[in-house]
Amino acid sequence: MAPLPIKFTELLQLTQADILPASIGFNSCTLESDHFICVRQKADDSASPEVIIIRLKDGNSILRRPIKADSAIMHWNKEIIALKAQSRTLQIFDLAQKAKLKATTMGEDVVFWKWYSETSLGLVTDTGVYQWNIFDPAQTAPSKIFERTANLNANQIINYRVSDDEQWMVVIGISQSQGRVVGAMQLYSKERGISQQIEGHAAAFGTLRLEGASADTKVFSFAVRTATGAKLHIVEIDPVPTNPRYAKKAVDVFFPAEATNDFPVAMQVSKKYSVVYLVTKYGFIHLYDLESGICIFMNRISSETIFVTTADQESSGIIGVNRKGQVLFVSVDENTIIPYLLQNPENAQLAYKLASRAGLPGANNLYQQQFDQLLQSGQYAEAAKTAANSPQGFLRTPQTIERFKSVPQQQGQLSVILQYFGMLLDKGQLNQHETLELARPVLAQNRKHLLEKWMKEGKLGSSEQLGDLVRLHDLNLALEIYRDAQVPQKVVAALAELGQFDQILPYAKSVGYTPDFNALLQHIARVNPEKASDFATSLAREDSNLIDIDRTVDVFMAQGMVQQATSFLLDVLSADRPEQGHLQTKLLEMNLMNAPQVAEAILGNQMFHHYDRQRIAQLCEQAGLLQKALEHYDDPASIKRVIVQTDKIPEDFLVEYFGRLTVDLAMDCLNEMLRVNIRQNLQAVINIAKKYSELFGPIRIIELLEKYRTAEGLYFFLGGIVNISEDKDVTFKYIEAATKMGQMQEVERICRESNYYDPEKVKNFLKEANLTEQLPLIIVCDRFNFIHDLVLYLYKNQHFKSIEVYVQRVNPGRTPAVVGGLLDVDCDENIIKGLLNSVTPASIPIDELVSEVESRNRLKLLLPFLEATLASGNQQQAVYNALAKIYIDSNNNPEKFLRENDLYDTLSVGKYCEKRDPSLACIAYRKGQNDLELINITNENSMFKAQARYLLEREDLEIWEYVLSPNNIHRRSLVDQVISTAVPESQDPEKVSVAVKAFIGADMPTELIELLEKIILEPSSFSDNATLQNLLMLTAAKSDRGRLMGYIQQLSAYSPEDIAQQCIELGMYEEAFEIYKKDNNHLAATGVLVDHIVSIDRAHEYADRMDTPEVWSRVAKAQLDGLRVTDSIESYIRAQDPSNFHEVIEIATHAGKDEDLIKFLRMARKTLREPAVDTALGFCFARTNQLNELEDFLRSTNVADVEVSGDKAYEEGYHEAAKIFFTSISNWAKLATTLVHLQDYQGAVECARKANSVKVWKQVNEACVAKKEFRLAQICGLSLIVHAEELTDLVKQYERNGYFDELIALLEAGLGLERAHMGMFTELGIALSKYHPERVMEHLRIFWGRINIPKMIKACEEAHLWPELVFLYAHYDEWDNAALAMMERASDAWEHHSFKDTIVKVANLEIYYRALNFYLQEQPSLLTDLLQALTPRIDVNRVVRMFEKSDNIPLIKPFLLNVQSQNKRAVNNAINDLLIEEEDYKTLRDSVENYDNYDAVDLAQRLEKHDLVFFRQIAANIYRKNKRWDKSIALSKQDKLFRDAIETAAMSGKADIVEELLRYFVDIGSRECYVAMLYTCYDLIPLYVVMELSWRHGLTDFTMPFMVNYMSEQASTIATLKKDNEERKVREASQNKEEENAPILGGSRLMLTQGPAGGAQSPSPYAQTNGVVSQMTGYRGF
Repeated sequence: MAPLPIKFTELLQLTQADILPASIGFNSCTLESDHFICVRQKADDSASPEVIIIRLKDGNSILRRPIKADSAIMHWNKEIIALKAQSRTLQIFDLAQKAKLKATTMGEDVVFWKWYSETSLGLVTDTGVYQWNIFDPAQTAPSKIFERTANLNANQIINYRVSDDEQWMVVIGISQSQGRVVGAMQLYSKERGISQQIEGHAAAFGTLRLEGASADTKVFSFAVRTATGAKLHIVEIDPVPTNPRYAKKAVDVFFPAEATNDFPVAMQVSKKYSVVYLVTKYGFIHLYDLESGICIFMNRISSETIFVTTADQESSGIIGVNRKGQVLFVSVDENTIIPYLLQNPENAQLAYKLASRAGLPGANNLYQQQFDQLLQSGQYAEAAKTAANSPQGFLRTPQTIERFKSVPQQQGQLSVILQYFGMLLDKGQLNQHETLELARPVLAQNRKHLLEKWMKEGKLGSSEQLGDLVRLHDLNLALEIYRDAQVPQKVVAALAELGQFDQILPYAKSVGYTPDFNALLQHIARVNPEKASDFATSLAREDSNLIDIDRTVDVFMAQGMVQQATSFLLDVLSADRPEQGHLQTKLLEMNLMNAPQVAEAILGNQMFHHYDRQRIAQLCEQAGLLQKALEHYDDPASIKRVIVQTDKIPEDFLVEYFGRLTVDLAMDCLNEMLRVNIRQNLQAVINIAKKYSELFGPIRIIELLEKYRTAEGLYFFLGGIVNISEDKDVTFKYIEAATKMGQMQEVERICRESNYYDPEKVKNFLKEANLTEQLPLIIVCDRFNFIHDLVLYLYKNQHFKSIEVYVQRVNPGRTPAVVGGLLDVDCDENIIKGLLNSVTPASIPIDELVSEVESRNRLKLLLPFLEATLASGNQQQAVYNALAKIYIDSNNNPEKFLRENDLYDTLSVGKYCEKRDPSLACIAYRKGQNDLELINITNENSMFKAQARYLLEREDLEIWEYVLSPNNIHRRSLVDQVISTAVPESQDPEKVSVAVKAFIGADMPTELIELLEKIILEPSSFSDNATLQNLLMLTAAKSDRGRLMGYIQQLSAYSPEDIAQQCIELGMYEEAFEIYKKDNNHLAATGVLVDHIVSIDRAHEYADRMDTPEVWSRVAKAQLDGLRVTDSIESYIRAQDPSNFHEVIEIATHAGKDEDLIKFLRMARKTLREPAVDTALGFCFARTNQLNELEDFLRSTNVADVEVSGDKAYEEGYHEAAKIFFTSISNWAKLATTLVHLQDYQGAVECARKANSVKVWKQVNEACVAKKEFRLAQICGLSLIVHAEELTDLVKQYERNGYFDELIALLEAGLGLERAHMGMFTELGIALSKYHPERVMEHLRIFWGRINIPKMIKACEEAHLWPELVFLYAHYDEWDNAALAMMERASDAWEHHSFKDTIVKVANLEIYYRALNFYLQEQPSLLTDLLQALTPRIDVNRVVRMFEKSDNIPLIKPFLLNVQSQNKRAVNNAINDLLIEEEDYKTLRDSVENYDNYDAVDLAQRLEKHDLVFFRQIAANIYRKNKRWDKSIALSKQDKLFRDAIETAAMSGKADIVEELLRYFVDIGSRECYVAMLYTCYDLIPLYVVMELSWRHGLTDFTMPFMVNYMSEQASTIATLKKDNEERKVREASQNKEEENAPILGGSRLMLTQGPAGGAQSPSPYAQTNGVVSQMTGYRGF
C-alpha cells in the first residue's frame, strides 16, 4: 500500500495540560493561529474563572491568568489578548508589557469575533460587521464595514474571513432546518459596496499563479451540503485583464453513506501548495487542488468534531482542535504526495503541475521524459518552459544550458537560451551557473544596467566568479556581488580599492573574517593619511590584537605623521594599562619634542600613569613646561632647581604643589626661594605660608621670616592667618609687627576682635610701647576688665583726656568702675561730678554706680546727679531706688515716697528698710505684693493683725495655704486675728469665701466651724447665705456630727437633696431620713428606710401612713428583693403597678407562688398586653394543672408565646399541658416528640410525617426502637437514612441494641428510594459483611459503583472476606493492593487469569518480583505464562539474578529465549549456560552469533575444553569474533577445521598470521589448503613468500594460477600509471603556458597606488608571502 499523501500529527492533548473536558468547546476554546490556544475555564461553582494560554511554539508552556470574560482570543503571534465581557465591552491587553492597549463598549452585542490579520479584529453583531485596527492610535473604536443580510438571521455565526487585500469579506453562519444543518453566507465586496447571499457551510479566500499569467489570480472557495448533495465551488474574484480567465469550478464533495448528517465546518487554503483543506463535522478531511478542483485525498482524521481550525504560520497545512482536546496538525507530505497521485494515471497532469508549482519531488522522471521529447521534436520553447518549471529545479543544470546553447538560432527570433533565461527570470532567482551564463553576453553587449536591475530584484545567483567577471566593468556592482556571495577577501579588496576604508572593519566583523590589517594599514597610510589614522583607531578600538601597535606608530612616524600617530595612540592607550607604559612614553616624547602644547594638554588630562616619569620630567624642563616638570620630579635637588623660577610657574599651581611635598622639603624649598631671590619670591613664599601655615607650623614660618629680617613678610604672613589662628603667640607677633609697621588701626582691630592673645602680655607691651594713642590699651583693659590698672596708669600719666574718651566714647558702661577707681586714688569730687555730668545718664548702669559709691560710703555724692537724671525724664528704676535709700537715710518723709511712688524696686527697698523701720518695709512689700517677705517681717515683729488684713485683701489661696500650714508656728495667732478682726471687718463675700476655702483646704474643721458660726449664727450680712449654711452642715457632718441634728432644725436655707445625699454617704441615715421627711420627699425617705436603714417593716408602716402608689411600689420592690413574694404581690396590687412584671414572674415562678402570681398577672392584664405576661399566665395554668382554664385561655385572645410555653412544659414534664400548647399552634414536630413521651407512637409517627423534620424523625425512631415498634421505626428510619449525616448514628443505634436483621431490612428498603445515596449502599455492605457475609459478593457485584469503596475495603478486611476484598481493590483501581491480597490469601482469593490481568496494572514494580516468587513457590507450572505477561514491565536482569539465586533457571527458559532479542548480558549468559548444559550446540551457535552481549573470553575458554568438537568450533568462532586470531586458528588446527582456520586468517587482515598458517599447511603437506590459502588470502600474501615456498617445496603447479593472476594485475597497473603520467605532463604543460601568459601578483600593478603599467613590483608587504593565489581584483586579499 502506498504511503499517505499527508502528514498527520497530534501536537498536544489539552486534558494533559489540566484543561477540563467541559472547557473544550466552541464557546470557551479559541485557536487564532499556530502560536496560541486560549481556554476559558472555571473548575467549579466556588472557583474563580481563569484564562489558560498555551504557547504552542514554546514547548506548550502554560500561562494562567485570573480573568473574568465571556470570550478571549489571542493575537496571531504576540502575547496580546482580546477580552469580551457582557457581549459588548471589549478590552485589549498586552500581557508581555502588562498594559492595556485599547478598550471600547459596543452599542449592540458582539456575537462573533476573531483576528483576521496581524493588526485588526473582525466583529460580527446582530445587525452589522465591524473592523478594529488595534495598533492604529487614531481608531479608538471599531468602524462599521457593512450591514448583515437577512439570510443570516437566526443563524449561529461560526466564522468570518477576509481576503489578503482586505477587499472581500465573508460571514458564515449555520442554523437547524428540516432536520439538517443549513449553512448561510454573506459575501461582501468592499470596493463595490455590495453583498451577495450564498448557501454554504465553509469558505476561504486564496491566490494562485496561472500558467502564462503576469499576476496572481484571486479566488473564493466555499463548500455547501444541501439536501440533494455536496459541492465545492471555486470562483475568481477581481479578475486581472491581462491574466488568463479562471474557469469556475464546482466539484462534488464525497460523504460516506453512514455520514448522512455530516457537513463542512472549516476550510483553509494553503498558499504554499495551492491546496484546499476541507474539514467536516465528523472529522473527515478533504484535499483539493485549488487550480483544477480535483480531489487529492479524503480520509477521517478524528472521531470527534473538530470545532475550530486555523492555518499554520507557513500556510502549508491546517491545525484544529476536537472535542477530546486533541490539537491536530495536517499538511501535505512533500515526499509522498506526487508518488501517491501518480498511482492513478488520470492524475499525472495534476501531479506534473503540483510538483512544478510547489517544487515537490517525485515527478522528476516525468519531467525528464517530457523535456527530452520536446527537445527531440524541436519544440524548444516548450522544452525551455519545462526545464524552467521543473520541480526543485532539477533540470536547471549546466548540461541543460549547454543543450540550449547548441540549438541553432532561428531567423528573426530570440535564441532558445535567451528565451530560457527570460522564463527563469520571470519565475524567480537564477542559480550561480545560470547567472554566469547570462552575465557574459549581457556584459559583452555593454548592458550592465540589466544586471543592476536584476541584482536589485534579487534574481541573480551571486558567486565569486560572477564578481570577478563584473569587476572588469563596474567595481561597485562587483562589490555587491562579492557581498552577496559571501567572499570576504574579495569584498575587503574591493572596499580598499574604492577607498571605503571605514567599511572594512564592520564588514570583516560581521562575517567573521580577519584580513592582514598591518599590511593594509601601511598601504592606506601612504595613500590617505587621515583615513589611515581613523582606520587604525577603529581597529584598535575593536580589538588591539588585530594590529601591531608599535609597528603602526613606526609607520606613522616614518611618514612624519605626528598628529595622526598622536590621535591613534590616544585612542589605543585610553585604557591606561601598565603593559603600555613604553607607548605612553613614546607618545609624550614625540609631542614634547614636536608639539609641547599637545603634550601639556595630554599631561593635564592625566590620561596616563605608566610612562617613564623621570624622562618626561627632563623633557618638560627642556621644553619650558616647568609646571609639568615639577609634577614629575621626585628628587629634591631637581625640585629646588626648578621651583625658584617662580616667574615662570603659575602661582596657583605653585601654592597647590607645596601641598604635595613633605613638610621638611617644603620648608627647604621656601628657604631656597628666599635665599636665591627674596624680592622675586617673597610674595610667593608668603602666599604658600598662608596656605599651609597649619601644616608647616606658624612658629617655623615666623622663624624663617625673622631669619631674613623681613618685618614686611611677617606682617603680611601673619595678617593672612591671624584671623583664623587660635595661637596666642601668632596674635602677639602680629600686634608687634603691626606696631612696628605703624598700622595702629590694625592693632586696634586685633585688640578689639581677637580672642586669642594673652591680655596681660599685650597690656604690658602696649604700656611699654608708650604709644601716643592710648586707644589700643584702653580696648584691651576694657575687654579684660583691667579698669583699675587703666585708671591708675592714665591718672598717673595725666591722660585725663583719655579717661574722658574712655567713658564717653569707648564704654560708658564702665563709668561706675572708673568712678570707683578715681575715688580709690582720692580724686577730687568736682572732677568726678564733672566726669558724671559729661556722660549721658541713660548709658550709665545706675545700679553699679550706686553700688560702687555706696560701698565707699559716698552715696550723697550722687544726689545732684540723680535728681538731674530724674529731672531729665530718666525713668530708670535704679534712680528711684537710690533716691528712696537717700530719703530713708535722711528721714525725708519716706512714707509718702514709698506709698506714692510706683517705680522703685519694692523688694530691694523693703530689704533696705527691714532693719531700719519694719513698718516702712511692710509698706514697700504691700505695694510690691512681696508676699513671703511681708509674712516674714510681720511674723518676726508679731504684726499678725496687719498680716491677717493683708491675706484677706490678697485673696490668694496659695498664700493662705502657706500661712495655714501646720509647720507655721504662728498659725494660731494668725487664725485668731482672722476670725476676730479681719473677717468681721470685711464686707466682700469673695474675700470671705477665699478665706473659708483656705480653711477647708488646710483641713481645719474646728476653726472653720468657729468661723462659720461667727458669720452665720450671729447676725451678719452672711447669715442667710445658702452656700455657707451647706458648708457649715457638711463640716459638722464630717467633724462634729452631734451638732448636725440641731443645724437641721435651726437652718432652712441649705439644700436638702445635697445635704441628705452627703449624710447617706457618711452613714448618717436617720439625719438623711429627717431631712427628706422635713422636705416632704416621701419616696426618697422610703428609699432611705429600705436601702440604708434596711427596715422593710418601717417602710411598710410609712407606706401605710402615706398611702401613695409610688411609695407602695417602692415597698413592693423591696419586699420582692427580700423574697417576701406574697407581701410584694399584695403591695403591687395596692399600687396597681404591673411595670415590674418580668422580675415578679421570674421570682414568683422560682418560689413556686403560682396562685399568687396568677392574681398579679390577672391584675397586669388589665392594663398590659405583653407576651411575657400572657406566656407566664399560661404556664402557671400548666403548672397548677388547670388544663381547662389553660384551654380557655389559649382559645381566647392572647399574645402569649405558646411555643416557648410548650417547650418549657415539655422540659419540666408537663406533657399533657405541652400537648395542649403544641396542638394549639399545630407544631407537629414538637407534638410528635411529646406524644412519644405520652407513649402514643402511632400519633407520634403521624405528627413526624407532618413535621418532616430530621430531628423529629430521629427522636420518634429512637422511641419506637426502644419500644420494639420496628414497623414504625422503619417508617421513621427511611426518612432518616436519606440524610448521610444521620445514617451513621442510626446504624450505631440498631447495632447497639442488637437489631441486626431489622437494620439490614431498613437499609434494603431504603435502596429503592429516589434519594438513595452512596452511604446507604456502603452501610448495607458493611452490615452484610458483619452479619450475612455470604450475601456480600452479590451486593458488591450489583452496587459496586455506588459504594464508598475505601470504607467497604476496611469492612471486608475486618470480616476476612478476601475475594470480596480483591473485587473491591480491582474496581477501585488499587491494583497493587489487589495483587498483594491475592498473594497473601491465595487459598481464598487467587485465580490465575484474574491475577494475570491484575498484575499488569500495578504501579509498584516490586510487586512484579514478589509475584514471581509467589508463583515459584505456589504455581511453578504457570510461571512462564506470568513472565510472558510481565515481559514489557520487568527488569530482565533482575529476574535472571532472582532465578539464578534459587537455581531455577530451567523453569524460565522459554522466557529467556523470548527476551534474548534485548541482547542483555545476564540473559545471554543464562541461556548459554543452559545450552551448554543441554549440549544444544546448534542453538548455542545461533545465540553467540546473533547476540554479542556476553563475556566472550570466559565462554570461549569454557567451550574450548568441551568434549564435543562442535562446542570447540563455537569457541574458535568466538575468538575470531573478538579478534583473537591466534587462539582461534590454534583451536581450528587442533580439531583440523582448516576451513575455519583459513577464514579466520583472511578475516584478520594480518600478513604475518596468513604467512604462518600458509607455512603450516605446507609443513603438513595439505596442498588443497595451500591452494585455498592462495585464493582466499590473495591480497595478504607477499609474492616473495609464495615464490619461496613454491620453489622450496615443489609447489609450482599449485602456485601457477596465483602467479598468472598476479602478473596480469601488475601489467594492468603499470599501463594505468603510464597513461596517468602522460596526461599529467600534458596538463602541466598547459598550466605552465597559462601561468606565463597570466599576470602574477608580484609583477602586477596596484591599481590604487601606481601609475602607468610599466611600474616596478610592489614592495614586500604587499607581495605574495603566504602562498595565496593572486586575486582578480588587482589587489591582494586581506
